[in-house]
Amino acid sequence: MTLPTYPDLNGASVFITGGGSGIGAGLTEAFLRQGARVAFVQRSDATAFCEEMQQKTGNRPLFLPCDITDRTALVAAIAQAAEAHGPVSVLVNNAANDQRHKLEDVTEDFLDWSLAINFKAYIYATQAVVPAMRAAGRGSIINITSISYMMGNAGYPVYTAANSALNGLTRSLAREFGPDRIRVNALAPGWVMTPKQLERWVTPEGLAEHMKRQCLPDTLSPEDIAGGVLFLASDSSRAMTGQALVIDGGVVVTG
Repeated sequence: MTLPTYPDLNGASVFITGGGSGIGAGLTEAFLRQGARVAFVQRSDATAFCEEMQQKTGNRPLFLPCDITDRTALVAAIAQAAEAHGPVSVLVNNAANDQRHKLEDVTEDFLDWSLAINFKAYIYATQAVVPAMRAAGRGSIINITSISYMMGNAGYPVYTAANSALNGLTRSLAREFGPDRIRVNALAPGWVMTPKQLERWVTPEGLAEHMKRQCLPDTLSPEDIAGGVLFLASDSSRAMTGQALVIDGGVVVTG
């Protein structure tokens, strides 16, 4: 897939949570190919991924080991990224965990853990980047959500609730930060065939049933999501905020 080039992203300071695997890895590569200075966090070691990106794009990302449920560590990582690349101008809140569960099995510890990853970290990362964006008079924050809450999917109620909450958060923050020309948008992917999804959740029967709902006959890859994120990050969407962009092959049709 060939993605368009956005000149204003060349040299931009981009911070991505969960940027070394799955959808996040596709986003990191896409921004690197734009010439952006990309920093990302995740718990697992991403040294090999950084080497791969250096070879493929000629542009090496900055990997900062971090558990995003640790607010102090997340804020410190964003500060370190800003020191290395300049104040963050594009924040992509991407990291999430769609661990399957039933409501009757949800414990207080599980609830706290799931919300910490799927909701709280989005707030803390946004808090950390907004002061510099305000000073610059611009910025783009992109919250990766999911179509799961639009579909009313069963099997992970805390996850779908968090994604629904992210949609409300996006709209409120777009209103709050709009006067500072900080744009806040959400992007809701469909079922993307990442290695994690293929290993844990995809079954032939489940995928076949899902594909019956899609308008388009092709499964989704991380690259399919990258184009929308680049658009939302760039000046091409300068008049767009408070929106939820859906890239799902036509499972959820809205409007």
